Amino acid sequence: MNLLERFHSSVRAKLLAIVPLPLVVVLPVLVGILVVFGGNAYDKLLIYKIRSDLAVADGYFDRVKDGVGRNVGMLAASSRLARALAGGRPDALTDFLRAAKQNLRVDFLHFVDSRGVVQASSDRLPSGAGLGPGTVVSAALAGRESTVLDIFSADQLVAIDTELAARARVPIVATRNAAPSQRVEEQRGMVIHAAAPVYDEQGRLLGALVGGLLLNRNLDFVDHINEIIYPDGALPFGSHGTATLFLDDVRIATNVRLFQDERAQERAIGTRVSATVRDTVLTRGDTWLDRAFVVNDWYVSAYQPLVDSEGRRIGMLYVGYLEAPFRAIKQWALAGVIGLFVVAILLATLLSLRAARAIFRPIERMDQAIDAIESGQADARVGQLASRDEIGRLAGHFDQLLDRLQRQNDELRRWGADLDTKVAARTRDLEEANRHLQDAHRQLALREKLAAIGELTAGVAHEINNPVAVIQGNLDLAREILGPAAAAAAGELALIDEQVQRINQIVTRLLQFARPTEYPGYAEPVAPAAVITDALVLVRHEISRCTIAVAREDTACAEVRINRNELLQVLINLTVNAIHAMPDGGTLTLRSRSLEKHGQAGAVIEVADTGVGIPRADQDRIFDAFFTTKANGGTGLGLSISLTLVARYGGTIDVASEPGKGSVFSVWLPAAQR
Repeated sequence: MNLLERFHSSVRAKLLAIVPLPLVVVLPVLVGILVVFGGNAYDKLLIYKIRSDLAVADGYFDRVKDGVGRNVGMLAASSRLARALAGGRPDALTDFLRAAKQNLRVDFLHFVDSRGVVQASSDRLPSGAGLGPGTVVSAALAGRESTVLDIFSADQLVAIDTELAARARVPIVATRNAAPSQRVEEQRGMVIHAAAPVYDEQGRLLGALVGGLLLNRNLDFVDHINEIIYPDGALPFGSHGTATLFLDDVRIATNVRLFQDERAQERAIGTRVSATVRDTVLTRGDTWLDRAFVVNDWYVSAYQPLVDSEGRRIGMLYVGYLEAPFRAIKQWALAGVIGLFVVAILLATLLSLRAARAIFRPIERMDQAIDAIESGQADARVGQLASRDEIGRLAGHFDQLLDRLQRQNDELRRWGADLDTKVAARTRDLEEANRHLQDAHRQLALREKLAAIGELTAGVAHEINNPVAVIQGNLDLAREILGPAAAAAAGELALIDEQVQRINQIVTRLLQFARPTEYPGYAEPVAPAAVITDALVLVRHEISRCTIAVAREDTACAEVRINRNELLQVLINLTVNAIHAMPDGGTLTLRSRSLEKHGQAGAVIEVADTGVGIPRADQDRIFDAFFTTKANGGTGLGLSISLTLVARYGGTIDVASEPGKGSVFSVWLPAAQR
């Protein structure tokens, strides 16, 4: 007996289940609530921390940008630059800019005149070169200091310094979860681009001082961000923090390691961000605050879009810390809480069951008494119990009830036996009467239908036969009068003969359907295979019109009792219907096999096609007189007459059809008795 059956059959089992039910149900629900809400709260704390980390990183990044712009602006307003310009020596100005580049810790410095043409450069940019219509340069020549992020092409970097172009070049590393891309190398550079106007002593605009700091492979930048946000001991449980600067979706400066080992020295420069993060941050412009897969592990991550001087999203600033230690601590904490709840449930359940034992024992005695009565011990009773509480009194009343029930049961058993006998006899009578009533109703409906059709058919046949006889007589007379001259209209006269014969056949079929007893055929033993062969010969012209393949399976051993011509008529009708159901070609299959039906030996002939099939709504009506589904306007008598002919000899016609897959008509006939 399994646990479910024991629960349904034992009062003790139910009580044992009910006692700890509040503990077993309520406490797990509380645990589930704690797990769900506690887990969500814990996750929110992690997201809150990464949000604050991103704010610190963004603030430091802004300070670096502002520092570059402030240094360029102070140098543009300095007396040292004014003296270098006043000297009128281009080489002296170039030396000054080179020295200033080292002091300001930038990657290039240019001085351009008021037209935007380079007059001197700390690097390879020649005098007379134009910087183009850049936003920072245009702003400086308009008298405003500005500092922005700009993307420099490889050609621009080469023009300034080949070393800068080499530092900016980053081979792209295939990265898990990244968006598909054909790029193999990132050659552009992300530059903090600053410019400030330069005036002479009279306040006239002389030009602009332009400087920039290349962020590609600027490891000091990301390491300093990491030291500010994640100093030693800032993250518990062995987690560690990372910071990254992206150009588009490629890491150009990062302290994320390429391998999971923290001691690995190779940084993941050239790896790409996941496609999901890229779509969120770079495509939609949103800030990502969630867990994300970073190169080789999951991190609690924050990604913020970076925009250039024209407001285009050109990259991302990222900070994040390893999620695995926090996830492990969360899981251990939840496991500890669940463990405490389980221990509490077990202890509470044991105490509850011990307290409920006083109820179990009397109930078990009553259960044993019931089992004994069910096994045939009618005199079994609970007996005296030590308990005097409600359960004890219930047991006493239970014994009294059993005594009364035993007396009443004996009486009811006698009454029940008499009632069963009467009900069984009455049921048999009602079933027999109902069967006779149904048979009579079907016979009456059929007779009324045939009588109405017969009366209508006889009148129609009489009215049609008279004009048909006149037509036929006049046709023969016309041939005699015309003599040889009738040869010119022989085709038309033959067509009239053919149509007159067709009218006679239709009238004969109507009479045969309406008055089947007036057209009986001679019943004889018939081999199904031979009749199938004859039918195929007679319909070969119909088959030849379409691309129809014919298949035969003849395994019937018994001969059937029917008029051969009438069976041939039935098979021709079914075969022609099957051919018409396959206007685009198909397979026509004719089978014959022995089949016993209702205990009577016989054979079945099946006509199967692969045509359009019969709609389910029409399958119950196809044997009704004058019902047809043919688009060319059939008479609707073929299947009705076929069923009448087969039923006359004790046979049946069944149909199985599925729209679009074809139909199978099965003609069963009883075997001929020798």
